[in-house]
Amino acid sequence: MGSNSRFTGQNNCPERGLIVITRDMIIAEILALKPDASEILLKSGMHCIGCPSSQMESLEDACMVHGISIEDVLEKLNA
Repeated sequence: MGSNSRFTGQNNCPERGLIVITRDMIIAEILALKPDASEILLKSGMHCIGCPSSQMESLEDACMVHGISIEDVLEKLNA
């Protein structure tokens, strides 16, 4: 994770345990920041978290493709 990574922004500081997942984050980024997110995504109906699309697809786009409420997923990921 270089200095240009989204992980180094004000909202995300894994070193301090502060992780805020947003709709524009890429699935792979979410899983790197919060590995337990995979269980939440799977239970929400997103079963392709390991597919190549997860490397470049935003959470919002993935929810739209799968017909899942982005608000519900964000609430669970940020709980």
